[in-house]
Amino acid sequence: MTEPHSTPIPNCVAIAGVDPSGGAGLLADIKTFTALGAFGCGVVTALTAQNTCGVTAIHTPPPTFLAAQLDTLFADLPVAAIKTGMLGNRAVIETVAAALRRWFPDPAALPPLVVDPVMIATSGDRLLDADAVSVLVEQLLPLATVVTPNLPEAAALTGLPEATSRAEMRRTAERLRALLPATSGRWVVLKGGHLPGDELIDLAFDGETMLEFRAPRQPYGALHGTGCTLAAALTAELGFWYTEKKAASARSPKATPLPPILTADAAQICFAAAHRYLQRAIGACPHIAAGRGAQPLGHMPLRGHNS
Repeated sequence: MTEPHSTPIPNCVAIAGVDPSGGAGLLADIKTFTALGAFGCGVVTALTAQNTCGVTAIHTPPPTFLAAQLDTLFADLPVAAIKTGMLGNRAVIETVAAALRRWFPDPAALPPLVVDPVMIATSGDRLLDADAVSVLVEQLLPLATVVTPNLPEAAALTGLPEATSRAEMRRTAERLRALLPATSGRWVVLKGGHLPGDELIDLAFDGETMLEFRAPRQPYGALHGTGCTLAAALTAELGFWYTEKKAASARSPKATPLPPILTADAAQICFAAAHRYLQRAIGACPHIAAGRGAQPLGHMPLRGHNS
């Protein structure tokens, strides 16, 4: 018999495209949520014909159907954290942003939102229309708790040249943070995997505190789905954090009132746990039967509830 959890399992929602190879997108998000002990929910923004070598076709369902998915889900399930991935075009971004504002008209009631600004697949195929970048900045980033771009995506969002050094990464992170609301607890996680070298460095910045996360570059060549996986792992960790804070607030009137603020200490814990999961998933690559292209990650259950 399974023992009850002290804190409810969080419902984490991924709003993303479907990669039928399972390496990235919505399927990778749900695998990550499940491996980390969260309950995964998925809203489909796009259907791709894709494998480890590339994307051959994309079908985008009508915005009305996307809105119906979001409305039906939010009308029923209590949500602890939300992640956006591939959004594709202006209409999709506008539909997602409108739904979030419709269901959470008080910004303080919006659960943690992780925006992964997916623009280009590992294979080089474009996944976001060029004219949609400004819409993402104007409509979705103001709602974000965390934004998780890689270096090319950060350059597109900020207009800065793509960072080629740690010092340039810091400047880019600072510019990105200026795109988010000035309120406390909003973070940029800038992924440095495109920099050369044997060590991977990611930066997290909230306008005051700069955190670094380092890991050795593992010898598996091109990898498929690392960005999705990191953002999904972070979403799961924030889902647990939010659920625990909400439960504590309900138990004691003296507890920190909602909305909880993602402080530097809390961010350090959540971000570090997400990075640990990513490194474990990369380390499991040799156990996954690879295709002819980029290597997918190994999404193995790693915990019962929260560690």
